[in-house]
Amino acid sequence: MLLLAAAFIVAFVLLLYMVSPLISPKALKLPGAHVVVTGGSSGIGKCIAIECYKQGAFITLIARDENKLLQTKKEIEKYSVNDKQVVLCISVDVSKDYEQVENVLKQAQEKLGPVDMLVNCAGTSVTGKFEDIEVNSFERLMAVNYLGSVYPSRAVIATMKERRMGRIVFVSSQAGQLGLFGYTAYSPTKFALRGLAEALQMEVKPYNVYITVAYPPDTDTPGFAEESKTKPLETKLISETSSVCQAEQVARVIVKDAIQGNFNSSVGSDGYMLSILTSGMSPVTSITEGLQQIVCMGIFRIVGLFYLGSFDSIVRRCMMQREKSESADKTE
Repeated sequence: MLLLAAAFIVAFVLLLYMVSPLISPKALKLPGAHVVVTGGSSGIGKCIAIECYKQGAFITLIARDENKLLQTKKEIEKYSVNDKQVVLCISVDVSKDYEQVENVLKQAQEKLGPVDMLVNCAGTSVTGKFEDIEVNSFERLMAVNYLGSVYPSRAVIATMKERRMGRIVFVSSQAGQLGLFGYTAYSPTKFALRGLAEALQMEVKPYNVYITVAYPPDTDTPGFAEESKTKPLETKLISETSSVCQAEQVARVIVKDAIQGNFNSSVGSDGYMLSILTSGMSPVTSITEGLQQIVCMGIFRIVGLFYLGSFDSIVRRCMMQREKSESADKTE
């Protein structure tokens, strides 16, 4: 009886693997596609633009710093695969004025055609203890990290629905899956992208438009280097429990997942575990993905509890050391 049950389970799993590709989205072809990347002048955004350009896409880069944009344009153009490819640069703050964002994207589409894939990569970070962070920083981060993704997406979604095709990528963070010490201003803005993505995916899926939320780990970028200068000790020690990824590696994974229409995009074993643990009611792209979540959830929760215990221990140890140091200073 047990052998029969085991054989049935194996047969069921094999059937899921065979059927899964049939219900997955049709992959987006990048050669000749128009890809828009916000925050594309540096870091992960720049690497995503390069990766798409290598595959034959036409690129629109959007960022605030015009000089950086022009430098990045020259760098990207080195990777052209044909003489028809174009890199268009637009200097605008995507978090300030929706009408301005809408106008520049219309201009980009007039020059390079409808947007096939939009990658929302514009973002910034502030770290520190909750009570030490300036109140206006909370507002600024929500504007840049959240509204800076809402505005470009809102500007292209109607055309994508009309054409019955398109991809929109929201670059979140592992800090958008797990709230960590020092990220009280940053984490909520990245968590917000998940809610937006889930609701938007339900709206646009019937139109063959697919949303991807990327959760990169600590990544070697200029933004990460700047952020590291002001990290509290607790945040630094917690960050040391995982390795820093290269932006090129992260970009390749995000582009691959976006092309396939995957809702979740994660990097490495820690990223995979977090995606399983935080899957909740998020959409799945294939039956096999759902099956993996069902099978792995329990064991990953156990591993996750050990991580949380370790993080709590780090915070408590730092607090005790700080109090001890303050007490010693008072007695001198």
